[in-house]
Amino acid sequence: MTQSPSSGLPAPLEQRTAPTAPVAPPGGPTRPRRILRAAAIVSCLPYLGLKTAWIAGSRLGIPKGSSLLEHPTTMVVANGLTVLMDASVVVLALVLTRPWGLRVPAWAPAFPVWVATGLLAPIMTGFPLQLLVKILGGTVNKSSGTGQGPFLDEWVFGVVYTGFIVQGLTLGTLTLLYARDRWGHLWRGRVRELPAGLIGAAQRLFAAAVCLLALLPLTLHLLWICGSTAGLAAGRAAERTSDFYVLEATDICFLLAAVCGAWLLAFRRGRPLPVKVPLALAWVGSGVLTCWGAWLSLASLTGVDDLADRPTQLMNVLYADQMIIGVLVAALLAHFFAERSAGASKQPA
Repeated sequence: MTQSPSSGLPAPLEQRTAPTAPVAPPGGPTRPRRILRAAAIVSCLPYLGLKTAWIAGSRLGIPKGSSLLEHPTTMVVANGLTVLMDASVVVLALVLTRPWGLRVPAWAPAFPVWVATGLLAPIMTGFPLQLLVKILGGTVNKSSGTGQGPFLDEWVFGVVYTGFIVQGLTLGTLTLLYARDRWGHLWRGRVRELPAGLIGAAQRLFAAAVCLLALLPLTLHLLWICGSTAGLAAGRAAERTSDFYVLEATDICFLLAAVCGAWLLAFRRGRPLPVKVPLALAWVGSGVLTCWGAWLSLASLTGVDDLADRPTQLMNVLYADQMIIGVLVAALLAHFFAERSAGASKQPA
């Protein structure tokens, strides 16, 4: 076995040795990272501006008859919450690009990035697909279908969702660069090279539970995309335009991503695959299912005057089911990173 001239260790062993602490790039963030940080911060301004104006009483972009005007207190609270969420993007962009960001506890950047991934991924995929379908002649939602006016002026969606997409692209790129610097050693190699004891019986049980729990949302989304209205609220069923079917298709994709990622990791399937493939599937899928399941569950509790627009009991069960799936997959991911990180730190220096 050959030796490495730098350390005297056998070469294969040195290659397996992972750094125990990240090293900050000398001289601070590079020019590309500064540009990405600036773009991420600027992309927040339209959303923050609109939300702040609405909290202050402005009706900019809200047409007469919109359901948003029926619950002013709820609207102020919801807008305040979303302002805080979007403002956190600014803080996150600084954490991902400043040298001190590499020294904060791992959960501090990991959790908000996971939440941001979960909230932004469906918008980044669904909105462009909806625009494409519209260009090709598909139908889009114009009103609630219940006698009310439009929810928001159409230009609002274009401005806000464009900002979200820019946030997703810039934060996503910054996150990958940050994660490579700090945790890149945790996803090196292929699935077949993972240690046998990395995933235990409890994690395999989690993965099996995920597969069983996924049967309900998968069945419902497939039924709805095939034209069934079983379990749908009357108002939702009346709004089944091309937009609806695009979102149902993306829901299925994110659900399958979470299930496949958990299955590949827990049972070491797809052995030739790079480890980062199941990790990415599980990361994105779990974030989407948890965050949007929680958001829709919270929205269903705010109260809707029109019975046709209220989520059915089956829809509420669906939201809760998807949240549970996402949490289980996230727990499996957390275990994987904790165990592999601990294993790396025990390797001889």
